[in-house]
Amino acid sequence: MITFVRYLFVIVFCLVLQVTLLPHFLADPYQPNLLLIVVSYMGLRSRSPLAFLAVFAVGIAQDCFSGIYFGLHAFTYLCLYFVLAHTSSQLYTDRRSLMILVVFCGTVGSGLLSLVLLALFSTADGIYASILPALIPQGLVNALVASVVFSFPALAAREEAA
Repeated sequence: MITFVRYLFVIVFCLVLQVTLLPHFLADPYQPNLLLIVVSYMGLRSRSPLAFLAVFAVGIAQDCFSGIYFGLHAFTYLCLYFVLAHTSSQLYTDRRSLMILVVFCGTVGSGLLSLVLLALFSTADGIYASILPALIPQGLVNALVASVVFSFPALAAREEAA
């Protein structure tokens, strides 16, 4: 129960920070996607059987504020979570460098999956021009923020199974 409350607090804090404070101070490709960092962390470290519902809710919450197609982030975050949860059983997930690499690859993978989904289901023009140039800078910014966040000893330590 404490783990659930901790995740809920972190998700709400990151959502409020990402939606209200960061857009006023940082330009668009240099805003860190804090919710993607949380989803990557949950994919590698969460052992709860219902964590996929939390990841889906995080994506839906981001879709409510993003102004883009409803359900796009939810589906991409869910796919990212399932890939990370499947690979986490084969990796040593306590390494800080792995978390940073996963956040970078997750950012690029999530952007590419969003691009594929938008190409399949959207008729809007200019989607590639807005997403493709921002993938690498967004991935680097997310990796930088993840390196700062995961350098704290409380977050870097393996959490207890609840």
